[in-house]
Amino acid sequence: MAELTTVARPYAEAIFRSAVDGNDVVGVGAKLKSFGVIASNPQMASLVSNPNVSSTEKANLMSSVAGGNVPVPLANAVLLLIGNGKASLLPFIAEHFERLQREHDGVVKATITSAFPMSDADKAGMVEALAKKYGKRVEAVVMVDETLIGGARVQVGDDVVHASVRDTLNKMAQSLVQ
Repeated sequence: MAELTTVARPYAEAIFRSAVDGNDVVGVGAKLKSFGVIASNPQMASLVSNPNVSSTEKANLMSSVAGGNVPVPLANAVLLLIGNGKASLLPFIAEHFERLQREHDGVVKATITSAFPMSDADKAGMVEALAKKYGKRVEAVVMVDETLIGGARVQVGDDVVHASVRDTLNKMAQSLVQ
């Protein structure tokens, strides 16, 4: 999967630059996400790999399934991907585009894993602290993992804050073994 993400990145960046230039990052992002979902469909994947259907027909079908009104640069990119047999990259392109869009909008995505369900006030406090730390607006997803025993683990991009009882116990065990 890492390989597909690496191959998809330049396409996502080119589509993103085009969306910024056209002042339509939100619209292009929404359509690209639709194309990613459509390309993930096994029936659509089968159709897209059918050599008896032209690339233009495949792109037009995907566009109509996506609801039409596809910005021209995105339509061209989809046609290019289909023509080069790379339509399967669309979900990965959409994922990377979404990351670029969050960066552009000054938003970071945080995953907060707590040992117990968090109250709205606790979540708001943690989001506020993260926003202050990163200097950006924070979109947080909260999950519960009872195996943490207590506390929480917070991940923002590649940064992980281990503040759970389980993580502390693991660190203690490692230091005792050394």
